[in-house]
Amino acid sequence: MTQQGSVAEADFSNRVVLVTGAGSGLGAAVCNRLASEGATLIAADLNCKRAEDTAARIVLANGRCHSLELDVTDAAAAASAIQHIVREHSRLDVVINNAAIDVTEAIDTLSIDDWDRVLATNLRGPYIVSRYAIPHMKAAGGGHIVNIASTASKRAWPNAAAYHASKWGLLGLSHSMHAELRPFGIKVSAIVAGGMRTPFLLERFPDIDEATLQDPANVAEVIRFVLMQPCETAIPEVMVLPMRETSWP
Repeated sequence: MTQQGSVAEADFSNRVVLVTGAGSGLGAAVCNRLASEGATLIAADLNCKRAEDTAARIVLANGRCHSLELDVTDAAAAASAIQHIVREHSRLDVVINNAAIDVTEAIDTLSIDDWDRVLATNLRGPYIVSRYAIPHMKAAGGGHIVNIASTASKRAWPNAAAYHASKWGLLGLSHSMHAELRPFGIKVSAIVAGGMRTPFLLERFPDIDEATLQDPANVAEVIRFVLMQPCETAIPEVMVLPMRETSWP
C-alpha cells in the first residue's frame, strides 16, 4: 500500500478489508467480489446471523472471510472491533463504510428518535469506524476508506429528510477526509450509487419497478476498480447509475 509510482494496486491477496452492513445487498456483493480477488474480508453487520451467512458463502467458495457483529453507532464496539482485526490480521488496509438505514416519513411526522437513528447509522457510523481505523492506516503508511453515498447526496425527494441529510453529510465528510488524509497515503473515495436491487429498497417498496434498478454486483465491481488504482492516483468520487435511473436526469 505504501509503494509510490504508477504501479496498479491490483494484488488483493495481502489486503484485509472491513465491510460494514455486509449481511446483505451491496455489502455482501462487495465481500463476494473482493474475496474472489483473494482479499481477506471482515463481514460486519448489526445482524450477526446475516454476517455469518455472508462469511459462510465465501468460505464455501474457497474465499477468506470472517464475520463480525458490529453496531457502527457504538463507538466502544467499533474501537474494539478495529483492535481485534488488527490484532488478528496484523493490518487493516481497506474500510468500506456501507451500513445504512432509512425511514420513509414526512418531515413533520418523522420522530426525533428516528431522525437520530438514521443520522447515527449513516453519518456518525462511518466517522466512528474511520476514526479508529485511521491511526492504524497512518502507522502502516497508507490505506483506503470507501464511503457508500447515494444519489440522495446530490438531490432530494419527499419523505426522506433524514436519509438525505445523512448522505449529503457523508459526501462532505468523505471529501474532507480525502483532503486531510492524502499526505498520509490514505485514499478516501465516495461511491454515489443509484438504486440497486437489494433488500434496502425491495423490502420497503415491493411495488418498485426492478427494471429501473441495478445489480449490486455492478457497483461492487466499480468499488473493486477504485481500489485497484495506481498508488499515485486517487478517485475521490464516482457515480454509478442504473441505465433507467428515475431519480436522476
